[in-house]
Amino acid sequence: MTAQTTAASDRPTPRSGILDIAAYVPGKEHAPGVAKVYKLSSNETPLGASPKALDAFRKAAEKLERYPDGQAMALREAIGATHGLNPANIICGNGSDELLGLLARVYLGPGDEGIITEHGFLVYKIEILAAGGTPVTVKERDCRVDVDAILAAVTERTRLVFLANPANPTGTYVPIEEIRRLHAALPKSVVLVLDAAYAEYVRRNDYEAGIELVSANRNVVMTRTFSKIHGLAALRIGWMYGPAEIVDALNRVRGPFNLNGPAIAAGAEAIRDQAFMAAAVQHNDTWLARMTAEIEALGLRVTPSVTNFVLIHFPETEGRRAADADDFLTARGFILRAVRGYGFPNALRLTIGDEEANLGVLAALKTFVEQGR
Repeated sequence: MTAQTTAASDRPTPRSGILDIAAYVPGKEHAPGVAKVYKLSSNETPLGASPKALDAFRKAAEKLERYPDGQAMALREAIGATHGLNPANIICGNGSDELLGLLARVYLGPGDEGIITEHGFLVYKIEILAAGGTPVTVKERDCRVDVDAILAAVTERTRLVFLANPANPTGTYVPIEEIRRLHAALPKSVVLVLDAAYAEYVRRNDYEAGIELVSANRNVVMTRTFSKIHGLAALRIGWMYGPAEIVDALNRVRGPFNLNGPAIAAGAEAIRDQAFMAAAVQHNDTWLARMTAEIEALGLRVTPSVTNFVLIHFPETEGRRAADADDFLTARGFILRAVRGYGFPNALRLTIGDEEANLGVLAALKTFVEQGR
């Protein structure tokens, strides 16, 4: 018996590969010693949740002794009615993260491959590895997904393709014709996963979240979230629209009560409140354009975004890099997201906040840039 075997046999040992996974590290939330903090690191909506969703949450909280509906029927019906979908083709999860994990768990095993893109959501790689699969990372082009690079990476072992559209942290998107071209060239045995967490913010005529593509095919799914525009991040609500066979497969391994009762109630009212969502979209449209223009006027490069955040690139100059800006802004109460783990060591992601936060961070960035000149 080797020393390694002896050491491993005296305690539980995770299966091979688990300890090689780099755990997801969320953005920071605190600025020690600062009286007021503006958290602009997690792409949360500055408008909060719909009052109707909050009322539903409070009413549901009066019955916490009851198990929730394991099928989340009220939520699925509300989603279906809003988007014109059959609730039978909808599955809800504890955030869309859970659904991404279920897809990996159901369709990947040792020797199977899942394709991800260079700057894609870090959870994709984690879930592929956790399922025992092999992540295959393809390059992007100018912070944009390259469909041809994805197709070139497809092999007989490919089972899943994860594609965030729009993408995080870049804020860029793939036009629907390119998505259709990608799907048409994929083997029918490969599941195309369209992660549309930021779909509600997009105002482009050539963009679609993927509903029509899912409806017409048996190997495409679309995931969405209530954590962004609906302001329910704390409740962890996600949903997936997919072919009956895929939904059925995920339901077989899904936890029986994976959504809590207050989340189901609040989510159903949130998605019905289209007026509240429209106000959130209008706020974002106004400030996304203004923030982009004013940051670029400071001489900083911003990746064009269709979401509720912008990716800001800093100069490769001592004292003016992203890490320096991060320290400077944090000391003044403005928390942005460092994105080194996404392949951007010299950039920060800035969420569109309320007026006070937006004006404040613009002023702080101006001071930072001017001090470095």
